[in-house]
Amino acid sequence: MSAHASILKAGPAPVQALGQPGSTTHAPSYYAASGLPQPERPPLQGRVEADVCIIGAGYTGLSSALHLAEAGFKVVVLEAARVGWGASGRNGGQLVHSYSRDMDVIEARHGQDAARALGRMAFEGAEIIKARIARYGIDCHFRPGGVFAAITDKQVHQLEHHKALWERYGHTQLELRDGRQSEAAIGSRRYRATLLDHSTGHVHPLRLAQGEAAAFEALGGVIHELSAVTRIERGEPAVVHAGRGQVKARFVIVACNAYIGDLEPQLAARSMPCGTQVIATEPLGERFPEILPTEQCVEDCNFLLDYFRLSADRRLVYGGGVIYGARDPAHIESIIRPKMLKTFPQLKDVRIDYAWTGNFLLTLTRLPEVGRLASNIYYSQGCSGHGVTFTHLIGRVLAEVIQGQSERFDAFASLPHYPFPGGRLLRVPFTALGAAYYDLRDKLGL
Repeated sequence: MSAHASILKAGPAPVQALGQPGSTTHAPSYYAASGLPQPERPPLQGRVEADVCIIGAGYTGLSSALHLAEAGFKVVVLEAARVGWGASGRNGGQLVHSYSRDMDVIEARHGQDAARALGRMAFEGAEIIKARIARYGIDCHFRPGGVFAAITDKQVHQLEHHKALWERYGHTQLELRDGRQSEAAIGSRRYRATLLDHSTGHVHPLRLAQGEAAAFEALGGVIHELSAVTRIERGEPAVVHAGRGQVKARFVIVACNAYIGDLEPQLAARSMPCGTQVIATEPLGERFPEILPTEQCVEDCNFLLDYFRLSADRRLVYGGGVIYGARDPAHIESIIRPKMLKTFPQLKDVRIDYAWTGNFLLTLTRLPEVGRLASNIYYSQGCSGHGVTFTHLIGRVLAEVIQGQSERFDAFASLPHYPFPGGRLLRVPFTALGAAYYDLRDKLGL
């Protein structure tokens, strides 16, 4: 059955944003309305034992859990809300390679050895996702092809540099297209050039998380939802406390990202939750050939970028904007609809059926933070906008280090981690000021 035929029916929903911290229901997104059927996963009760306890049932936690279960480990996952409740179930669904700072920046800041080590892993996450989809038959509407789009001449040169850089690191599935070719592929006259990555694509992100959870459970793994962790008791073994239960485990993985709260203050101090907004239109129906006829996903090259794609039932899913500090905006449609119309003015009369927000975690360096809180307690956080692929890569890397293979883990753990200047009080205005500067440069074409 094709992806288009298998989608669950999803009608219009109230255009609002729920599912913020403190809530355990999914945000009223298009994804939640068209997700996979889910089993009951009762909260943790009593004392249980495991080889590994993972905190968080988003992509990082599920990827780690699935790799470890495949290796024969007994794994328990604790989730404060529902599988894929956070960014893993709300994002743009685009499989974008590399990191939020690319290999040339890594080389300049951290040296050639660090760049080579991370460069060898930069294109692995998308391959893990595609392999998971094929192996476990995950019905998450995968479509191939991802596009970077240049609005200005400066950004055209950036795409040329981007192509040469990735090819230097062994990634050759890239195609540079001029403005005419780009207009034909996207249905918009806004772009002067595009770079097509044939090796990536896009998915229904919540269905991917739900499918990975089902695969993990089929291997004997256990997920407890509505089980917010309150404390990690250090020791060998460690004891993870959640609600009315405890998990005694040889190893612990903290995989909370933007929703860690105050569980581990030292991690929260080095990161900042940021909100991004997404809308989904009504199904485009016969208008589909006008909008993304190739069905490839797109992100532009601005500092505060827009990203968009078609869903399996051919809604335009369009996202963008950043709210530093993760404040939930009251009128998401008023933020994103003008962005959509700047790209697709022909959609001026289209109805918006869904609008939602979700948080990703930003670090000062824009590189992910990976490390240990104790000899047997690991963490990964701060994908800074590249979470879909990086979380799947780091899940494999965390599984490796628990099995005694530390080389790839150490490549990430050796990167320096810095707190935001001004701490929690000033990190939002300082970051927003910097972002406004780069946004102005984009608008002026500088």
